[in-house]
Order: sequence, then structure tokens, then C-alpha cells
Amino acid sequence: MTTRSNSFLSDAERDAVIELRHNMHREPELSNAEWKTQERIRAALQRFGLSGAKTFHNTGLYIDIQGRAVGPKRAVAVRGDIDALPIQETREDLPYRSEIKGVMHACGHDMHGSIALGTALALHRMRDNFAGKVRVFFQPAEEAEPLGGRTVQDEKLLDGFDRAVGFHVSPGIPAGMFGAQEGPVTKSADQFKITIAGKMAHGASPHDGIDAISIAAAFVNEVQKVVSRETPVADGAVITIGTIHGGEATNIICPSVVMEGTIRTANSERRALLSQRVCEVAEAIAAMHRGRAECIICQGEPAVVNDAEMVRRFRQLVHDTVGREAFFSERRPVAGSDDFGFYAACVPSIYFWLGTRAPGNESYVHTPTFGASDELIIPTTVLTTRYILDLLNS
Repeated sequence: MTTRSNSFLSDAERDAVIELRHNMHREPELSNAEWKTQERIRAALQRFGLSGAKTFHNTGLYIDIQGRAVGPKRAVAVRGDIDALPIQETREDLPYRSEIKGVMHACGHDMHGSIALGTALALHRMRDNFAGKVRVFFQPAEEAEPLGGRTVQDEKLLDGFDRAVGFHVSPGIPAGMFGAQEGPVTKSADQFKITIAGKMAHGASPHDGIDAISIAAAFVNEVQKVVSRETPVADGAVITIGTIHGGEATNIICPSVVMEGTIRTANSERRALLSQRVCEVAEAIAAMHRGRAECIICQGEPAVVNDAEMVRRFRQLVHDTVGREAFFSERRPVAGSDDFGFYAACVPSIYFWLGTRAPGNESYVHTPTFGASDELIIPTTVLTTRYILDLLNS
């Protein structure tokens, strides 16, 4: 007979949650290829009586848990992302280190997916304690297009839901602490591709050609003024040129250059203007140098914007159940992007951080030495479950 270790999860359920974390970390899968991970999660859910999980975005799953109590029929969604990154892990100290060459869970999604599993199991166990419905997303493709979060929005998988809950590991916060702040907590991320067209000529006769490399170099310098001279500092805008390709030989004037990059901002109102200005600058610089520029914008994830009341309630829950000292109150600067922004664009949402910084686990995400302790998974599961019950029952 299974014994309960607490009112949230049995010992067997706790073991299954940690087992999932280790298996995901040992066999990480890149965005849009999370087939083994999907089946592992489905099997774990079925093992504990949660059948009927539905597939979305090909490699994702979601499961609905219906409360059986009498009360308000609210609906809350929670997301755990499950994809890994194309990085070679160098953590030889981990017994469950990645066995897949060049792929690792460098952003903590193995933690996120495991916490989501634990939350689903806990809420299934406690379904007599709430009315309404919880939908737990095991979401693929947070790191790369096509994004799983966009599918959630496009397929209207949050229609009828009142709230959404997301979370992310944070090596910038000490292990055992939690943080959240109202307003924008990530940036939007739009991608651009600019093709500069010039004219080929002999390297000794540059006047006979139109140098696409010179045009590209001028664009690289000028486009930064869109941020430094046209955008309020509070927007946190960043324009990054990540790739540049062009040229065929050292003695040929380059006829074509292709550049790709990202445009990020915490201000949703000026997001479209930034994309517009990047294209305008590219076209104007090219024309000034007698060339042409074609600019293509691929709209990515919107900024994650936290609901103020949800943050207030989360802070109070941390104070009441973990301790006032466990809430990380420093306002963290808006940094990267996350496709949980698609959830936040649909319903009031919260995206909180769970601290992971501890001796041996100081490295930041997206690095080959990133790591986080198993010991953080169950406490975060319990806190997430408590928070969802609070949202359902209040």
C-alpha cells in the first residue's frame, strides 16, 4: 500500500516526479522533437489515473482536472515547458547528465515539466477540495519556432479560462526563494531578416560596383540609434544583429549580404514601431549607397505581463506558507523572452521565478554548466498547487 508523505503527493508520486526530471535531463529533446518526453509524461499521468491527455502542437500534451467540490466554477491553466537546447553539457558531476551529444536542458525545462507533472498529480489527488477546472500544459517548443505558446493562442486552448500560471528557474535568486513582480517581466522578441542587394565588381574597381558589405556595415551602426535616440529607456528595447553573411572572394566587391537579428522590447505599444523603424533604416541606408534592401519581420512572442492582483496574492501565499524571507522582493530587470507571453495575452497571468542559485549551481541558463537541485522540485510543486487552489476557491 502506498503511504502518503504529505497531503499533496504520495511517496510514489514524488518518486515519479523526480524520475521524470532525471529522464528528461538524461535524454533531452530539442524544440518540436519532444516525442520521448511526450510519451514519458503521458505514461506517468496514466500510471496515477489521469487519462484523457490531449495532444497539441504535435509533441505537447495537456490534461484537464475537474474539481468535484461545490463552489465557483473557475478555470485555471498552468504551464510547464519541456524542450531542451542545442548545447553540450559539461556537468560531469551529475549522475543524470545528458547522454545526447550537443543537447541539454540548459534552461531548466526538465524542472518545469516535472513541477507541472507534480502539480497535475497533486490536484488530481485533491480534486474533492475544489470546484472548477485546471488545465496543465506540458508545452513543447518554447525555445524555437514554431512556438508551442503560439499554438495555445491560435487554437484557443485558453478559451473559457480565468487565469494562467507559469514559472521559470532563476540562478539569480537563491535556492528556496521565489520572486514575482507586476507588469512586464520579459520582452517581446521579433525576428528580422534583411537582404542587401548591391552590384558585383572587381575589388580593384569598387566604383564599378555597389558594395553590399559597406551598406551592411553602415546599417549595423545606424540601427542602434533607433534604441539610443528614438526609444524611451524604460522600454528596455534591444536590437541585436545575430548573423551576417556575404561575400565570395577577397578581390570581389560583394553583391549581396543577408543579416538576421531580433528586436526586443517590454513596451507592447511601441513593438510594431521598432520593427517599422528597423526596416526604414535598412531601406534608407541601402538607397543612400545606391543599393536596395528587403526587410522581412517574423513576429515572435509578446512580452509576459504579470497581473498585479495575481502577484499580490502570490506574494502573500509565499509569506504565509514558506516565510516572508522566502519572497525575493528585489525588482529584477526585464531580460529575455518567453512564449508564455501568448498565455498572458489571452488571460490574466503570473510568471514567477523559483530561485536555484546554490553552491555548485551558480551558472546561468543557456550555459553548459547550468544545473538546479532536485530538492527544489517538490516544494515548488506544493507552492504551485496551493496557489492554484487559492485562485480556484477565492
